[in-house]
Amino acid sequence: MVSTSAKGRLAIAAASIGALGAATLAYSLAEAKHYTLRTVDVPVLGADEPPMSILHISDLHLTPSQTGKREWVEGLAQLSPDFVVVTGDFLAHHDAVPAVLDALGPLLAVPGAFVLGSNDYYAPRVLNPFKYLLGPSKRDLSKPPDLPWGDLTAGLTSAGWCDLDNARATIKVGNRVIDARGVDDPHIGRDDYATVAGPFDSSADLRLGVAHAPYLRVLDEMAADDADLIMAGHTHGGQVCLPGFGALVTNCDLDRARAKGLHHHQDSWLHVSAGLGTSPTAPIRFACPPEATLLKLTSTKP
Repeated sequence: MVSTSAKGRLAIAAASIGALGAATLAYSLAEAKHYTLRTVDVPVLGADEPPMSILHISDLHLTPSQTGKREWVEGLAQLSPDFVVVTGDFLAHHDAVPAVLDALGPLLAVPGAFVLGSNDYYAPRVLNPFKYLLGPSKRDLSKPPDLPWGDLTAGLTSAGWCDLDNARATIKVGNRVIDARGVDDPHIGRDDYATVAGPFDSSADLRLGVAHAPYLRVLDEMAADDADLIMAGHTHGGQVCLPGFGALVTNCDLDRARAKGLHHHQDSWLHVSAGLGTSPTAPIRFACPPEATLLKLTSTKP
């Protein structure tokens, strides 16, 4: 039989655990709206070249009601970047295309490029969050896409941005030339690197590879073709991280140590954005605030 005093201690312990859980949840919900701008130097340009800035946005997961996120993204135009790259997962609602185009509106006047992510094709669904610990999330690809990704693509390209989904482009940024290529989302097997494979143009000022999900099969091939810089998103930086440990998962086959930030991949630089959003069905972040990044490209040493 459990004594009255023991029952009291158990009740206090249970209440304490419940309070801690509630506080953690409240903090995680608040952190998901603590939008952060990071600045990173990337020594990737030719010797004595003047600097160039690239604004990296990823994983907006936007819904029409998220006015705070829209306003924050719109304000990024004040950074006056030279070039904008968005690495997919713009949408989280069937009616979100106008909201996305409105949020990006001032930035659409800047040269830009993009790829799509799985959440631009398929609407959010309720998932068991613990399944993420067991490996990359799965989609039922037998069903056709149910989000208006074509309208999104049309809106971005009509503004002058380059669609790099399994495509290459030569992009002029001022007096610079970017040789860019990208793939459709590897997370759902839409990538076809063979259609864009081959050495980058060695005369370009920047050789750029773009993907939504940083799967190693894509990173390896881009690096082997001598990309200077590869940009990706998808990981949400882990979304839920442990202080002193980092990301628990990356939702792909990239190692946890590179779940976000600037790293090397072979002889290329790799930048993985932790992204600005979450799925509406799991609107939390912990020790991993939502972010956009201003990459300041500088010259390498002579």
